[in-house]
Amino acid sequence: MNERPDTKSRILDAAEKLFGMSGFDGTSLRDITAEAGVNLAAVNYHFQSKDSLMEAVICRRIEPVNRRRLELLQGTGDNPTVDQILKAFLTPVIVELNIASVAPLLGRALADPGQFLERIFRTQFAPVAERFADAFARALPDLPRAEIVWRQHFMVGGMTHLLMWRPYLKEMTGGLCDSSDREALLERAVAFFAAGFGAPTAAVQEKLLVAERN
Repeated sequence: MNERPDTKSRILDAAEKLFGMSGFDGTSLRDITAEAGVNLAAVNYHFQSKDSLMEAVICRRIEPVNRRRLELLQGTGDNPTVDQILKAFLTPVIVELNIASVAPLLGRALADPGQFLERIFRTQFAPVAERFADAFARALPDLPRAEIVWRQHFMVGGMTHLLMWRPYLKEMTGGLCDSSDREALLERAVAFFAAGFGAPTAAVQEKLLVAERN
């Protein structure tokens, strides 16, 4: 016989479900207590505030994702290729994550930054982003650090869009974009982002245009 989850876990599960469906602003603590079958005092006791609850929900999911990213990155060795680095970053989200239940939450959180997410970024995302920036710097030694960071932001933006819209892509595209094959989706994403990381900088492009005119 399965045991009923403890109160804290029930609150986290309910908040994750509702935040993913309706977003942070569209979900009230009353909604969460009703879904979890607990009273407001229980939420206040375990999490103190709605912001703190959202932090706890995201950290519960992002911590194992980031551990897996670093594990995969370490497995690429000292001189990984851009494709290997991208796969280490994207595989835990595109291939291994429970997309149906978790991705809408993470996608909404990443697309709607606030003070709570800024705190999460500093503790959960920034250290991992730095490790990956170091890896990209080794793979792309001629690319300035600032450009690497910019391209990381573009990559995360594309990943966020994919998290939020993946369940609807097949319908939106009339069946042209079927994202049910996760491995194929990963390969497409890696190819797209690798082209972005390998593109010449704006300064180089300008020089090429000048050379062509002359």
